[in-house]
Amino acid sequence: MTHLSRVPKFILLFTLYLSQGLPFGFQATALPVFLRSSGVSLADIGFVSALALPWMLKALWAPAVDRYWSARLGRRRTWLLPLQALMVITMVAASRTAPGADLGVLLGLVFCMNLFAATQDIAVDGLAVDILAPEELGPGNAAQVVGYKTGMVLGGGVMLWLNARLSWEGLFFAMALIAAVPLALLVPLKETGKGLAEKTRLGLSAIIRQALEFFTLKNALWGVLLIMSYKIGEVAIDVMFKPFLVDAGFRPADIGLWVGTWGMGASLAGSLLGGWLVKKTSIVKGLALALALRIVPLVMEWWLTQITPGNSDVITVTLLEHAFGGMLTTAMFAFMMSLVNRDIGATHYTLLASLEVVGKSPGGWLSGVLAEHLGYSGLFALGIALSAAVFIPLFKCRDLAGTRGAVQKARHH
Repeated sequence: MTHLSRVPKFILLFTLYLSQGLPFGFQATALPVFLRSSGVSLADIGFVSALALPWMLKALWAPAVDRYWSARLGRRRTWLLPLQALMVITMVAASRTAPGADLGVLLGLVFCMNLFAATQDIAVDGLAVDILAPEELGPGNAAQVVGYKTGMVLGGGVMLWLNARLSWEGLFFAMALIAAVPLALLVPLKETGKGLAEKTRLGLSAIIRQALEFFTLKNALWGVLLIMSYKIGEVAIDVMFKPFLVDAGFRPADIGLWVGTWGMGASLAGSLLGGWLVKKTSIVKGLALALALRIVPLVMEWWLTQITPGNSDVITVTLLEHAFGGMLTTAMFAFMMSLVNRDIGATHYTLLASLEVVGKSPGGWLSGVLAEHLGYSGLFALGIALSAAVFIPLFKCRDLAGTRGAVQKARHH
């Protein structure tokens, strides 16, 4: 076990997850604006979302992090310290690039940032399990969620806003300084490693067998389709919305403030509201309502392509899109958790979470190509249609969570 008092452990988790949010926030919010301002094509900007591929594939090397090093050596720090240092180094290296002249090098460094952050996430999740007592799971997970979204705000919207005040080099040095904060907390971290290697684990074949058993349930494939498709239309619109604003004449600093900062605040509020919604109704009803509400701002984003939008139009649409998008994400994650076989909870949830990322990612990858062929208006209309179509798999798998629980209960009895 790791010995930390309550407040320091929450601070440690908060800063670690904050540092993970920096690269993704920069890639998702700041980078598209910088690239479009430098004359990069919409197609290339769309494919930039592939830089988050390590977050999609991290389940492939999670056993090495969780089982080999952490269990054998008894030290989460074995992974956390070098990964945190590598994140800082890549951010400093990125400060020596230019968005237009060194595009390949810059994109490679952002990919490395995501690789280090995604791998660090595996170790941090294990650390959280080790250091959080049962009564601390609520505030501990709150520290994680708030920390990650704060990192996205700092790496995305705040970096865009500071662009008018700091040089390109200064922006990345600021990110590096923020990412270096957890290093000061990790160095004195004491871990005994006691009990880590003694944990009872199912054999690999048993884990695979139980994970695959889920796909044999009635309507399970509809559930998988729902998980993989619920965000694809929204992502396609979201990736191109920022270049649309650039082409509409809005300043990068304003876009960063509205989308990356105010929008992220609305997303955090929406996430909290989504949790309350699921608790007050039911998981399926809450998910259905969140899916319906999410379509409203998507239609409004399409409407912006039909007019000459003003500041208030963009701000209103941005706040609604992020709030309802955050609500939907929380509801969907609750739905996914309701499907999980608790005997293999980490493996099963990681599998579903990976399917969620795999499903929505093509919306970002192809968004630029589609925007160039269909125009912003056509792409946004397509995104709305895909978002509405999600109600079909939702209706088909609405009873899946109850079936999952019944099967697991039968196995134990």
